[in-house]
Amino acid sequence: MSRRILAPLLSLLLIVGVGFALYLSFTEQSMLRNSVTLHGLVGSEKISFFADPKVQAALSRHGLVVQVEKAGSRQISGFDLKRYDFVFPAGVPAAEKIRREHGLKRSFSVFFTPMVIASWRPVAELLEQNGIVHQRDGAWYVIDMAALLDLSLKQVRWKDLQGADRYPANKGVLITSTDVRKSNSAAMYLSLASYVLNGNEVVSQEAQLDPLIEPLTGLFLRQGFIESSSAEPFNDYLVMGLGKAPLVMIYEAQFLEQAALQGSPIGPDMVLLYPEPTLFTKHILLPTNDDGARLGELLTHDPELQQLAIEHGLRNDNVAAFWAFVQQHQLAIPRTLVNVIEPPSYELLEGAIVRIEQRYQHNATPIQSATP
Repeated sequence: MSRRILAPLLSLLLIVGVGFALYLSFTEQSMLRNSVTLHGLVGSEKISFFADPKVQAALSRHGLVVQVEKAGSRQISGFDLKRYDFVFPAGVPAAEKIRREHGLKRSFSVFFTPMVIASWRPVAELLEQNGIVHQRDGAWYVIDMAALLDLSLKQVRWKDLQGADRYPANKGVLITSTDVRKSNSAAMYLSLASYVLNGNEVVSQEAQLDPLIEPLTGLFLRQGFIESSSAEPFNDYLVMGLGKAPLVMIYEAQFLEQAALQGSPIGPDMVLLYPEPTLFTKHILLPTNDDGARLGELLTHDPELQQLAIEHGLRNDNVAAFWAFVQQHQLAIPRTLVNVIEPPSYELLEGAIVRIEQRYQHNATPIQSATP
């Protein structure tokens, strides 16, 4: 092609390219001018989802700019919700507490994730040697949750277990959780423990709860200082290692999200233990106005946002996409969770938490003096 033809052609292509770029810029600015900014209060485990530039861009294409603050899921009910367009706790009990105390009518069940225990291969192998944990199909299971809780309640130390050379720590066998008074993940641990200690039956009457309060309280008091939101103990697990956190009650999504990252902090000795039984935690969005409801609809039904949630380890209605994500990142999780239970009723769970809170208040130094 001659230079006389090529030069005008290149100029034309340059003009078209610049024009297209200007069009995109104008369109983007126009969308921003016409967008609605929403303010939300969310559980800490969803902060990374809303901070994701891909999520922000997807929401922007629907005319929404979403800004969030974090709080423990059970703490949210104590906020002035007039300042927010939506709240997004983890767990049906936390959502029900907010709904009742603030008179909210609408809700969207957006994501869900099972409760799991983040641990370490030496700990898992030690518990396996003691008949508490077992490995099946590449995934680890707590097959005897009653025995694990019994070790905690009897204040057995790691160094006293058979085969303790794998983890000869001179501290109690305890599951680290968040503060049951403030956080849903701890309330789910309480629900699971109450089921096991009640003879593998959901607590359905106040009389069943009465003999369980003292042992349940001990599972939290003996941990020492407890964080108020689920991000902190999991971050300790990632950063501080085996000595700090041998067993941590978390959401499965927290672990999967990190495991799927390029340059993941999840090392080969970090493992998930799936309690049998376990519970699913549903993440419930509660709008306080129509704009918040619009966000709830999008997060529940928009295919792009559903896929982005899966990339953060969360489960939703797109089952095939979730398992494609698991396979892509070679994540060792069970295909099916058969033994899944429900928490106690809202009234009984709230009653148990109130009574545990009273035990905290009745201790002269309720947290710092209680060490395993």
